[in-house]
Amino acid sequence: MSRTRALAHARVRAAVAAALLAPLAACSSGGSSAAPAAKVTPSAADRPVAVTVTPTGKQVPAGRPVKVTAVNGTLTSVTVTDAKGGALAGKAASDGLTWVSDRNAVPGASYTVRTTTRTRGGTVKDTTSAFTTAPADKVNKVDWRPGAGTTVGVAQPVSLVFDRPVKNRAAVEKQLRITTSNNTEGSWGWVTDHTGKDRADWRPRTYFEPGTKVTLKAELNGTDSGTGGGWFVRDYTTAFTVGARQIARVDLDKHQLTFERDGTTVRRIPVSGGTPGGDKRSWRGTAVLMAKEGTINMNSETVGLGDAYDKMVNFSMRLTWSGMYAHAAPWNARYFGNANQSSGCIGMSNADATWFYAQVRPGDPFEITGQDTKGVVAPGNGFGAWNLSWEQWQQKSALR
Repeated sequence: MSRTRALAHARVRAAVAAALLAPLAACSSGGSSAAPAAKVTPSAADRPVAVTVTPTGKQVPAGRPVKVTAVNGTLTSVTVTDAKGGALAGKAASDGLTWVSDRNAVPGASYTVRTTTRTRGGTVKDTTSAFTTAPADKVNKVDWRPGAGTTVGVAQPVSLVFDRPVKNRAAVEKQLRITTSNNTEGSWGWVTDHTGKDRADWRPRTYFEPGTKVTLKAELNGTDSGTGGGWFVRDYTTAFTVGARQIARVDLDKHQLTFERDGTTVRRIPVSGGTPGGDKRSWRGTAVLMAKEGTINMNSETVGLGDAYDKMVNFSMRLTWSGMYAHAAPWNARYFGNANQSSGCIGMSNADATWFYAQVRPGDPFEITGQDTKGVVAPGNGFGAWNLSWEQWQQKSALR
């Protein structure tokens, strides 16, 4: 090829290269004709989970459950603990969107809420929040029978006496749980104690079966008693066992006490009941042995009788708060088995009282019959719930 022709071809290749490079240079320039860069956004599946805890803040009212809610994802773990390390248990909904504590937040406590969440895209995150509850302005307390670890008679109720008024009876009763070893049917009923205080008793439909094990769990911490009653700030529990089926059948007309154990008559004891025709008469119906008090001072002034007596009495077994006992009454020996001449109690000889006192236990029923009595033992006068029918007793529950 001649030199002239080679130069011509070189000029053509240069022109073509320039034509190809020109658009590339224009695209890389900073001029106003450049296209905007595309924005990168996270997918909806990876949006952060929003967690809401109720209650929140400081000095919030107690007595409400803790609720945790998740949006844009699910709750995989929720832990609520107080300043002492105690956990407030709860349950998550099947969809994982909410969690609610089983118990209420208690007064005067600090809580930390720790959650673990998962986005729809699988991202896991931990969050922590906290709140405090206002302290209780008033505190309600409970005294209960029977004591833990005791063995009692077949008629023994579970009895709770409240230190302050209980207006929110339904809310309180919901926190009272009785379990038995043989699924004994029973019901709570509200009565007025001899002190004038509110009282809740649980009795079975019929007498307990011997050997039954009974447990009370009163999960009251964080429950409001209502106006004037204040808050409960602790839980209570007790457990006891039912002993042999022992029944004292007292026939005041025949002046005789028949003591039975497991359906068999063990002993018949001549007695003298309350004097007919006045304030010294005995009560009838079913009374429950409340306590074996031994040797005590009995003074008629404490039970409103005008002709005062004041003496030490042996083998005293309390049957009512109003002052009816079974006890030794040697001063009335000539009346045992013959006439009712006591000041309302069931008297017997020293020998019979010594034996009988050793046999009976609190919770044993005394089924008392007689024509001339003060009337039937009231539910709050000792443990008189057995003098109501099962239907009548159930109506005394705040949950019916």
